[in-house]
Amino acid sequence: MRKLLCICSLQLLASYAFGQKLNYEVSFPNLVHHEANITVSVSDAPKKDLTFRMSRSSPGRYATHEYGKNVYDVKAFDKAGAEIKVQRANGDVYKVSGLNGFVKLHYTLYANHSDGTYAGLDQNSVHLNMPATFMWVTELQNAPIEVKFNLPQSAKWTIATQLKPAQQPNTFSAAGLQYFMDSPVKIGKLTIKEWTLNNPDKKPAKFRLALEIAGSDSLADSFAAKVKRVTQESQAIYGEFPAFDFGQYTFLASINPYVRGDGMEHRNSTMITIPTAFTGASNLLGVFSHEFFHAWNVERIRPKTLEPFNFEKSNMSFELWFAEGFTQYYGDLILARASFDSPEDYCQTLSFLVNTKENTAGAKRISPVQASSHAVFVDAGVAIDKTNYPNMYTSYYPYGASIALALDLELRTRGLTLDGFMQAVWQKHGKPEVPYQVSDLQQVLGAYCKDKAFADGFFDKYVNGHESFNYAPLLQMAGLVLKKQFPGQAWIGDMRYKEGSELTILSNTIIDSPLYIAGLDIDDQILKVDGKTVATQAELTAILKAHKPGEQLDIEYQHRDDKKMGMLTLKENPKWIVELNEKANLPATEEMKKFRNDWLGTKVK
Repeated sequence: MRKLLCICSLQLLASYAFGQKLNYEVSFPNLVHHEANITVSVSDAPKKDLTFRMSRSSPGRYATHEYGKNVYDVKAFDKAGAEIKVQRANGDVYKVSGLNGFVKLHYTLYANHSDGTYAGLDQNSVHLNMPATFMWVTELQNAPIEVKFNLPQSAKWTIATQLKPAQQPNTFSAAGLQYFMDSPVKIGKLTIKEWTLNNPDKKPAKFRLALEIAGSDSLADSFAAKVKRVTQESQAIYGEFPAFDFGQYTFLASINPYVRGDGMEHRNSTMITIPTAFTGASNLLGVFSHEFFHAWNVERIRPKTLEPFNFEKSNMSFELWFAEGFTQYYGDLILARASFDSPEDYCQTLSFLVNTKENTAGAKRISPVQASSHAVFVDAGVAIDKTNYPNMYTSYYPYGASIALALDLELRTRGLTLDGFMQAVWQKHGKPEVPYQVSDLQQVLGAYCKDKAFADGFFDKYVNGHESFNYAPLLQMAGLVLKKQFPGQAWIGDMRYKEGSELTILSNTIIDSPLYIAGLDIDDQILKVDGKTVATQAELTAILKAHKPGEQLDIEYQHRDDKKMGMLTLKENPKWIVELNEKANLPATEEMKKFRNDWLGTKVK
């Protein structure tokens, strides 16, 4: 009897929950001044009191963002249209009480920052990142959502989004808050290009490129063909495309001078904003390659720390070195494999990664796991005070990519590849959508290479630790030489300066650099070096060129109102550079060329 009663109660609860629904309606009567009118209607409200709020974080971003500052004129109405009192419980939180199953909340949104994190409203186009746009109901996060866009009658606009089209025009739906907030929308005079590719299971994967550009249709066709090649090289890494919801993946791309530079991954789409005139050039492809790789790595190969995503605060994760860093590595590698970057171009990427690992203070001090946890402060986070990031933090993007490079090369000495490891992670965690932790990746690596000791050692040293990595002999297997970029050149630290009657230091001096050891720091003014007046960076460089590492030079500088003296002990510039053996006049054997081609050559058959 009790069991039957429970079943009946659950059925009633499910039926009641199914009746709850959120309907959004978006109108644009004042686009010239970057405003939109938004209403959200709640039917079959489960409680007499509901909490409406703006988000403070966004999928793909890990720091806090105060979206509530751009919402005003908040009002609520009952089913008869009578106004209901709205209590502002916090800066971005509004409560409506005394409900009888229905409420319609109205507000005005101001948006004038088109990128992957924020929203932009303009008479020429509409750009919506959902957390920056829509209030949501705390008590109804699992309720189905429908959104209708009332477009200006005179505008012949197209709507592009990963949301599911509804039967009504310009109307779309989502099963719940998590998918809705992960589904950006682009509206405007869009150039649409489409293509279809097959998976090994013969199920088609459809792609849609929605471009907001000023350019010819033939130029858009040519660029779409390049993006298509990126999708093919990406598929070859994993062996298959994900099963995209509704069978389609959408690139939302604004390439024009009126947006801010960004790229933001989403489950079945990406929002790309590149602030330049559209030329269709291959140098625009890096963000496409990076963001599309996220369709596997982070959207489905998902860190447990980000499940479910919390829209009320920053989301800390220990796995961003993998989710973002390995994606950065592959974003560049895909361009090399597709021949959009030459081997010489890719050597510049490799040089950057080696220097990140071996020559940044953060990578010598903290692990990639620790760097990942700092994202809550650095991932487009806003701060006005000075920080010591140059001495205690290295970005998990290139830091993680440098670890991916190290692991790829190590695996290739064993007859394995990082591609194979990524496929193993996909099969274990991505395809079945089982969220992972750092320890899970370690276990997959051990199983993939059939060497638990190697996997444990690699993670201990380079993922959970920050030991130096010897790239040189592994790069040489591909006919690539790692050497000092400025051998024998005297160096006091890589600084930014302001030139004037003296040379003002504009950035933190870096720990263990000659300037740091001599006691100088940001805002100090260099007056003389080796007794010679210094007012420009060129004058400083000329002095250093006349000396060698190991020599000591007097330095006179001003700190606030005090003139001080210090001693610079010059060091050799630590920068590394990767070059092709052929360019360095070294032999490149057939074995080396094969290793290089197996690594950097196309995987599309």
